[in-house]
Amino acid sequence: MRPVRLPIIIALGILSFGFSGTCQDTTPDTIDRFRKIQSMHSEIEHFYRECMRDNHIPGIAYGLVVDQKLAFSGGFGSLNNTTNQPVTGQSLFRIASMTKSFTAMAVLMLREEGKLMLTDPISKYIPELADLTYLTKDATQVTIYNLLTMTAGFPEDNPWGDRYLDITDAELMDLVGQGISFSAIPSIQYEYSNLGYGLLGNLITRISGMPYQQYITGNILIPLGMTHTYWEYTEAPDTLFALGYRWEEERWEEEPILHDGAFGAMGGLITSIEDFSKYVSFHLSAWPPRNDPENGPVRRSTVREMKLMHHPMFYKHRGRFGDPEVPLIAGYGFGLLAKKDLQGIVEVGHNGGLPGYGSNYMFYPDYGIGIMAFGNRTYVGGTVQSANYKVIETLMEKGLFKLRELPVSKILTTRKEQVILLIQQWDPQLEKDIIAMNLYLDKSHERRMKEFKRMFDSIGEIISVGQLIPENELRGSFQIEGTEGTAEIYFTLSPEPVAKIQWLSFELLTPTQ
Repeated sequence: MRPVRLPIIIALGILSFGFSGTCQDTTPDTIDRFRKIQSMHSEIEHFYRECMRDNHIPGIAYGLVVDQKLAFSGGFGSLNNTTNQPVTGQSLFRIASMTKSFTAMAVLMLREEGKLMLTDPISKYIPELADLTYLTKDATQVTIYNLLTMTAGFPEDNPWGDRYLDITDAELMDLVGQGISFSAIPSIQYEYSNLGYGLLGNLITRISGMPYQQYITGNILIPLGMTHTYWEYTEAPDTLFALGYRWEEERWEEEPILHDGAFGAMGGLITSIEDFSKYVSFHLSAWPPRNDPENGPVRRSTVREMKLMHHPMFYKHRGRFGDPEVPLIAGYGFGLLAKKDLQGIVEVGHNGGLPGYGSNYMFYPDYGIGIMAFGNRTYVGGTVQSANYKVIETLMEKGLFKLRELPVSKILTTRKEQVILLIQQWDPQLEKDIIAMNLYLDKSHERRMKEFKRMFDSIGEIISVGQLIPENELRGSFQIEGTEGTAEIYFTLSPEPVAKIQWLSFELLTPTQ
């Protein structure tokens, strides 16, 4: 599998949970955004056509999810250069390392069932790993957490790991039974490891009592409605399955396709854009946190946990959102790579790459947007990602890449109204009711009164008070517009049972001309 490198080389009993995306926002603004993005399909599709043509990719499939619904999907080129079968949103591609998050989710599901702890040494469940020779005598044992986060100390293993996709469980155990060479001691650094995820597949098999493929299919794929996703390519319909190619000597050469095997937990899944969009929708449905009933294979809190950064590092991403060098912080989660830029945009996803295939998906939890693209040329994950970024850039330019609005808590709403009264009247009883004990110790009562009086003198007579913009349940801001200017009021509440105002400040914005 192509690595997700940091800092700059980053790339069965069936249970029906009935995922239906109940978190979908159906406000008029959200519905309008969805329709506007849908109408942009013909404007956006040329990015993928150009990507396919300019990079000698036989075929590309793509899709965009907006607020848990597939806004559009499509494809260009051919699945098979002999038959010229066209690519569509239903075409089947091997998605390579994009498989890893399914494996991670299965491990976390077993944790939810109380069958393991992430801090457990992997040798507790795979005794063949009990006698590993570490680089130092004081090294800690490899844990399940280490395998999930690529911190086991195993060396980056591309393209070595790609060629082991079809080995058997016995061959995998024979392989690790001979010993593993470490590049670092566990828990010290990130290094991309297909071997680690191959071992997680074996872990799932041993704990669940069934092949990991069966466990993931029965407990994740089918509950999400992903009924056209496969592990073994011979089970996929010939008319839908994309053959893999490489571009060599100015021509396409067909790549041999490996069968499913014990290493497939690191990259063996075969799926379509339409099927994979259901998985992306499920991830997006985990935001924001709320009191709704759970309706997924794993809890929403588990899904959110998957994208947390471990061993984060700074690096510069070339070409992201049209910027030649975007400073980012990035870290590997559980089968997912998370990034955050200087604007605070959080991006989660993964590339995939195998001989014959390349893929990418990214989703933006705070914006309700998910995007994916698959190609049938060797290791073009980063290439199709560039096309995906162009689509996101277009949404930004059109004003359609919008933050999800956080609901305003009752206590913030109440305190906002009280703050408005406070800064005008400074009523002693109101102060006693809403002011935390620290506020006047940090800055005296008299000084605060004088500062806010100067603020009102600057902005003039009040015309309107703006909407409260929450940062979280206990912190927010709002604007007061006056005849001579505008001020932004910022406040945050204390951790007391009845939360009081522990911070109160203002900023004068551009005066009215």
